[in-house]
Amino acid sequence: MEGRTRSQEDTVPQAANTVVIARPVADVFAFFTTPANDPTWRSGVKEISGGTPAVGAVVKQTIAGPMGKGIPADIEITALEQDAAYGFRGITGPVRPVGRYTFTVVEDGTHVHFSLSAEITGLKKLMMGAAVQKSMDAEVAGLAKAKALLEG
Repeated sequence: MEGRTRSQEDTVPQAANTVVIARPVADVFAFFTTPANDPTWRSGVKEISGGTPAVGAVVKQTIAGPMGKGIPADIEITALEQDAAYGFRGITGPVRPVGRYTFTVVEDGTHVHFSLSAEITGLKKLMMGAAVQKSMDAEVAGLAKAKALLEG
């Protein structure tokens, strides 16, 4: 089952996507939890660095903002369950998303679900809400590229 969904909720930009990757769960989990792989499938990543993933570890990244300007968008790893889940929260930048990947073994390989949300309110929501939603939609859509890379 593959597909993207987007919440119609008015208050919080959200996006999610699901794919099945024809690879063992250990390989898929390792790919998504290795920051150096992100630029290969996340088109907005300009720079990224981070060591061994662990809860509390910080991954430093710069993402493409308006007119290609780099925006700091560091994340802190909030969940790390071997071959099962990987969660994070934004700690720098104008928007601080919360994201989670879940990994499940299925007959055809590994089921990957990626969800993102960001609490933005007031003037920031009015000025940035549509752009944040568009960015989140693009981010979760990147799972298709990750699938192609892993299955290639």
